[in-house]
Amino acid sequence: MDLKEKIDLQKLPKHIAIIMDGNGRWAKNRGEMRVFGHQNGVESVRQTSTAAADLGIEFLTLYAFSTENWKRPKCEVDALMSLLVQTLNSELGTLMDNKIRLKAIGNINQLQPECYRQLLETMDKTKHNNRMDLILALNYSGRWEISQAAAKIAAEVKAGKLDPQMIDQDIFKNYLETRDIPDPELLIRTSGEYRISNFLLWQAAYSELYFSSKLWPDFRKDDLYEAILDYQNRERRFGMISEQIKQVDNK
Repeated sequence: MDLKEKIDLQKLPKHIAIIMDGNGRWAKNRGEMRVFGHQNGVESVRQTSTAAADLGIEFLTLYAFSTENWKRPKCEVDALMSLLVQTLNSELGTLMDNKIRLKAIGNINQLQPECYRQLLETMDKTKHNNRMDLILALNYSGRWEISQAAAKIAAEVKAGKLDPQMIDQDIFKNYLETRDIPDPELLIRTSGEYRISNFLLWQAAYSELYFSSKLWPDFRKDDLYEAILDYQNRERRFGMISEQIKQVDNK
C-alpha cells in the first residue's frame, strides 16, 4: 500500500499552509546561484498543489514572499518577481486543468507592477474554479496583517461605525486578510528549521505543526502525504482533555 492509500479521506485537514523554505541552500549545495533553487521549487509547488487538490484539500496556502524578503539583495528580489510572473503564465494550464482557484493574501499592490498585473490576471482567469483554493502569501507577514487589522478597527471605532465594547475574536478576524478562509489545521515547514517565521500568526493558534527536513525543491507528493498521515495520527484537543474529545466524536 502506498502512502496515498493510507490516508483517511474522511479526516483530511480542510486547510494546509506551507512555509516553502530551503531554496537557497538547495542551490548552494549544487554550486549554483540562489535563484536556481527558486526555479526548481516551482516543480514542488506544482506537485504539492495538484496532489492536495486530488485528495480533496479545500485550501492550500503557500508562503511565497514575506515583507522581510525585500531586504534580500536586489538581484534576488528582481529574479523572484520575474520568476513569479513566468510561473503564473506557465502554470495557468495546470490551475485550469485541476480546477484550482488562485487567490493571494498580503500587501499585493506593493508588488512590482508587472508581477501585480499578472497576479490579478491569473486570479481573474481562475475565479470560477471550485476544486481547491491555492492562496499565495505575497508581501505578507503575520505582524503586518495584525497591525493592519488593528488600524482598520481603530478607524471604524473613531468614525463611530464600531462599538469597541463589541470587539471580540470573531469581530477581529473579519479584518484579517484571511477573513473568508478557515484557519489551517496543518502547517508544514520544510528545510529542517523549527519556526513559523511571521506566518499566519493569528490563524495558526491551533495548527498542528509539521517540520520536514527536506529542502523545498526536493519536497514531493509523498512528502505531503507523510505530513497528512502524521496529522491524522494526532489528537486535536483545543484546550479540552482526551475524554472530552472522545465524547464529542461519539456524538
